Amino acid sequence: MIKLSRKDPDKTHTDLLVYFAVESTTKMPGLQSTEVKKALKQPWKERDFSGKTDELFFYYPQQISGRGTPAVQARRVLVVGLGELRKGESELREQLRIAAGTAAGKARQLNAKNVSVVLPDITGLASADVAECATEGLILANYLFVKYKKNVPKEDQPKQVRNFTLHDGGMNSRQVRKGMNLGKTAALAACAARDMANEPGNGWTPSAFANFGRKLAKRTGLKCSVLEKSNMKKLGMGGILGVNQGSSSPPKLVILEYATGKKKPTLMLVGKGLTFDSGGISLKPATGMQDMKYDMCGGAAVLAAMQAVAEEKPGNLNVVALVPATDNMSGSAAIKPGDIITHYNGKTSEVVNTDAEGRLILADALAYGVKKYKPDAVIDVATLTGAVIIGLGHHHTGLLSNNDHLSKMIIAAGEKCGEPLWRLPMGREYSKQLKSEVADLKNIGGKGAGTITAACYLQEFVEDTPWAHLDIAGTAWGFTEKSYCSSKGPSGMSTRTLLTLIRNWKALKS
Repeated sequence: MIKLSRKDPDKTHTDLLVYFAVESTTKMPGLQSTEVKKALKQPWKERDFSGKTDELFFYYPQQISGRGTPAVQARRVLVVGLGELRKGESELREQLRIAAGTAAGKARQLNAKNVSVVLPDITGLASADVAECATEGLILANYLFVKYKKNVPKEDQPKQVRNFTLHDGGMNSRQVRKGMNLGKTAALAACAARDMANEPGNGWTPSAFANFGRKLAKRTGLKCSVLEKSNMKKLGMGGILGVNQGSSSPPKLVILEYATGKKKPTLMLVGKGLTFDSGGISLKPATGMQDMKYDMCGGAAVLAAMQAVAEEKPGNLNVVALVPATDNMSGSAAIKPGDIITHYNGKTSEVVNTDAEGRLILADALAYGVKKYKPDAVIDVATLTGAVIIGLGHHHTGLLSNNDHLSKMIIAAGEKCGEPLWRLPMGREYSKQLKSEVADLKNIGGKGAGTITAACYLQEFVEDTPWAHLDIAGTAWGFTEKSYCSSKGPSGMSTRTLLTLIRNWKALKS
């Protein structure tokens, strides 16, 4: 899908050759190709192209050369504007990611199957970073899910680039290759998460989560174990079992383990795997309910991140991932408002609203994982509350945590990979909203601060372990429209954040 070439890009036979230009109004934008710069001279003089963000200059080399052999061998040439270079490293990374996504989008419009991309030598970014971000933008923007499209006329069939070729643009080739491989791993992991999310509820079931984990383990050497319904009954996982009561599909608790050594720290990831959420007895409105197949995006992100971990094999820490998987249906045995369940750690909960089910299945997984694996840190990822969309829209993931250092590390990782987060407060005043008259807890805390009280519920199951909760209900789909991420489908949110965090993991301050 993507490779590195040392061949002169202007001498490369390809469907589309791409260059990038930094915005400039006082002099011609700098390009690594003399021939392409010549072609750009008149459009620049006419102020038709100055390198503004997403601005495009496009031409056919053969038209310019007439009957002679063109100096540029590509069938088409595209110059993509980067805009004015931003100051911060994270901003520069995102700027390049977006420009590469724009290039891939234009390539798809042209039905270009083979695309060569010349990396820009951007001041302020290392060669590896340039290659990493460009690779991410190209692959993510090229994503396509057409598994269930069977009878599409040829002229209407979705278009996709078959092969990308990177040219180092004069930068260090070894570092460029390193960055390209990092970007490829991260982007393909995010695409894997998108694939899972795009599956319908009758296609991606709890068993599908289990099958993905087993196949991944077999292919990469991870350890996979799956707790079945009978295991959950013995362990007393009342949250997962309660949510699953109305379903015809048995629940699964999928566990993947990556181990480097007992002396290394352990990071535990937990992802909500709610494969379809009808709301149960507390039924959701019919309008938009089809999107509730996306309620498993947290579980998808966690398993996709483990795919990348298995490929990169980091030596700095152990990683354990748990995905509690079920759907939430209103069958004859479904859990009812007012019912009381007992979680794995013995705490009882009054189920006031059966549509607040995500915290019930996560609670069991968190309590079980903390006790069994004794992790140094825990991160859970979940499409947990509609309230986070009211507060943050579709632009930031909600972050809640009991540890400042862990929070800062996650926020930094999100900034680096273009998946922004915003930390919300927690505290006893919010936890009091969960007080029940008949049980240890109730599963909702009223209309106010819904995202915060949901996190307070989960905090009851992590003991004193450093922990962070990522509420991706607003960003798992409908995320900010970008050239490499459509707002109309799943984003793969948090997959790259988790991977970036793992790549740059540092011991937590006590």
